Amino acid sequence: MNLFTSRLFVISTLLLPAAVFAQNTPSVTGGTSAGAIRTEVPFLTISPDSRSGAMGDAGVAISPDVNATYWNPSKLAFLESDDAVSLSYSPWLRKLIPDVSLAYLSYAHKLDERNTLGLSLRYFNLGSILLSDDGANDLGSYTPNEFSIDGTFARKFGENLSLGLTLRYIHSNLSNISYSAGSSQSGRAGNAVATDVSVYYRNPTQQFGKDALFAFGANISNIGTKIGYSENGPKYFLPTNLKIGAANTFYIDATNQLTIALDLNKLLVPTTRIASDGTIDNGEGISVPEGIFRSFSDAPGGISEEFKEITYSPGLEYWYDQKFALRAGYFFESPSKGDRHFLTLGLGVKYDVFKFDFSYLAASQQNSPLANTLRFTLSANFGSKK
Repeated sequence: MNLFTSRLFVISTLLLPAAVFAQNTPSVTGGTSAGAIRTEVPFLTISPDSRSGAMGDAGVAISPDVNATYWNPSKLAFLESDDAVSLSYSPWLRKLIPDVSLAYLSYAHKLDERNTLGLSLRYFNLGSILLSDDGANDLGSYTPNEFSIDGTFARKFGENLSLGLTLRYIHSNLSNISYSAGSSQSGRAGNAVATDVSVYYRNPTQQFGKDALFAFGANISNIGTKIGYSENGPKYFLPTNLKIGAANTFYIDATNQLTIALDLNKLLVPTTRIASDGTIDNGEGISVPEGIFRSFSDAPGGISEEFKEITYSPGLEYWYDQKFALRAGYFFESPSKGDRHFLTLGLGVKYDVFKFDFSYLAASQQNSPLANTLRFTLSANFGSKK
């Protein structure tokens, strides 16, 4: 039987809720505390790109770009260029593990004035882990990882409304551990499929005597099958998620514009309950549709606790001459539901068809694993402007 080093213990107990040693340990892959709602593959909820990452994770209703595949796929219908591509990279939880990272590649192509296709790949690398046997003999190394592949179709209805649909394949390979001999179960990688449905609406208007644009968006993501890590073992919920947001852009003059955005986010999975005997109930025995509906009314503390399960992401973005951007935001989560709260800052520089974005996360909690998180994004737009 393979025994993992102390490093694997850190990952399995702090980062990998689906690993064999952490089946009943709430995840902090996203930097949350033990009070967070339990889901598997939480890497799907990590903000992948620098622009929204610098705005406190607000991205549902801000102006469309190629990374809308993650935030609100319906926005792809309003892209200005025929083709767009983006690559993002973020070292993740470096205060705990030195070589964990998230990479995100996205691409979009406009079929015509109304229809757009999008593709994206998200890869979460949990670093290399040294393996040894009972005698401390070296058995090489192992690299747990997770990834998802998305395909998106977005269509514009009229001049100001669009809808989007995304199909997703998820693969989670966290451990090479097999269960003991004689067990009816055997460890394996987890696989799942899911879909996102989204809407985006914008309204060009006049505010304070200046041109402005108000936008609203909503995205329900990761509606899909449960995921498991053994042939006959339990299956767990994906992080089915409702995100709604609004953004208002003020065109101050020919060279200056300011966007104010606010996103609200809620996981659509059953609330984690802990019985008096310590038993954890994550709702594994109910169906995905039932879990979605139950998520609005199953908190033990009633409606007040349901509101605590909502996270808030206000953000600001300032552009000068569409060449230089400054961004700031704040993310807030109830102390009893994960206790993430942090300030984000960032900037963007555009040259010709290329754009570089950078973000920095300054966590307000002392010793937060998210503190000093960096994100880098390089994107390009090709083809005619619409």
